[in-house]
Amino acid sequence: MIEAGTRTGMAKSGCKRRVCAAIVVVGLSALAGCGGGFFQPVNNSGGGSGGGSGAATGNTVYVANLTKSSLNGFTVVPAVAAAAATATTPAVSATPANLTSISNLPMSISYQPLGMVVSPNNSFLYVSSLSGIYLYAINSNGSLTASAADPRPAGVYAVSMAITPDGKWLIALDGTTQQLDIFQVNTSTGALNTVTAAAPYSIKSGTWTPTSLCISPNGQLIFASLGTAGDVAFTFNTSTGIATNTALLQMPTITTSDYGLAVDSKGAYLYIARSGTQGGVAVYSIGGNGTLTGVTGSPFAAGLGTYAVQLDSTGSYVYAANRTDGTISGYSITPGSTTLGLTLKQVSGSPFAAGSAVQSLGMDRTGGYLLAASLGGSPDLEMFGLDADVPGQLDSVVSVITDSDPAGAYSLVMTH
Repeated sequence: MIEAGTRTGMAKSGCKRRVCAAIVVVGLSALAGCGGGFFQPVNNSGGGSGGGSGAATGNTVYVANLTKSSLNGFTVVPAVAAAAATATTPAVSATPANLTSISNLPMSISYQPLGMVVSPNNSFLYVSSLSGIYLYAINSNGSLTASAADPRPAGVYAVSMAITPDGKWLIALDGTTQQLDIFQVNTSTGALNTVTAAAPYSIKSGTWTPTSLCISPNGQLIFASLGTAGDVAFTFNTSTGIATNTALLQMPTITTSDYGLAVDSKGAYLYIARSGTQGGVAVYSIGGNGTLTGVTGSPFAAGLGTYAVQLDSTGSYVYAANRTDGTISGYSITPGSTTLGLTLKQVSGSPFAAGSAVQSLGMDRTGGYLLAASLGGSPDLEMFGLDADVPGQLDSVVSVITDSDPAGAYSLVMTH
């Protein structure tokens, strides 16, 4: 565990009190690493292979239960189509997709879990809380073991976390100070070492509500959402671990808030879950040093309380969790003749019914299933399949409880 250190200054302590109060009331942040966005595939043979009895080899989703203070996990079992017998193989019966429980989960913990991130090689799960960052080894069957590695006290309350695609750096969006906290990852043990100075930034207007963090596929740009205070961009040196604030995106009104983030696989566009006035899915072209320029027609209409975004594995569709509505909006992505000509069009049947206060999304490693966690339950965790006949449409496949009611499924994260 990385224990939270002492913070000084009235502004810092005041912010922390506000954050604590928000968590007790409802839990205001969707904190699943990259905000449910695209994570560049990583060769699992590199970057170390620590993690109990071996890194997870399955297709796994982990859920942080805020109300119950527990972690749970399930294996995603894809559907199997029926196949007739041949001269050399027996017939195969059709079986539906399913979520199966992982051994020894749910796991009760002594803190309220918030953000989660899985190392690119699927060896470690990091979980943030008000009291620090906790480290778990992921075993080959997906079960979790509290790590004996000393991650070195870092004195950080991480609102959201992301790991660079090379697995060498963990970036944390600080919840008490306007800065990013940067740690070098020991890829063998999972331990975190503070080796670089924090990366500060300053807002110009709005209420500072740090929420989500996302890293570009090449690891060289970092984006963070800050509620009505807008969004900030950083360049990142993957050799030295130094991040530099380079851009600030301000909100069009004081009643507009940015939350979940996702970057496409080419690092060309940033997708933002935007709530309030002019809410929906905002899309920005990413320029040099992370400068952001809105595409024509952005933001694109969604439901109420848009809070998380998730790109599908092909980059053809994007989905948005509408926390107030309890729905998921789905869009097809159409490239334009110019960079700013990209458009989103809602797919047939959108928005799709989901759980109460749905606020965290993830795509399984096959790219065939979208998973959604809902803070208010009904259900806690639901898996949707991408319809075979209607492009982009979501079909509910299976739902599960993630702990005894009320679980408070706050965030989810997928293995890669």
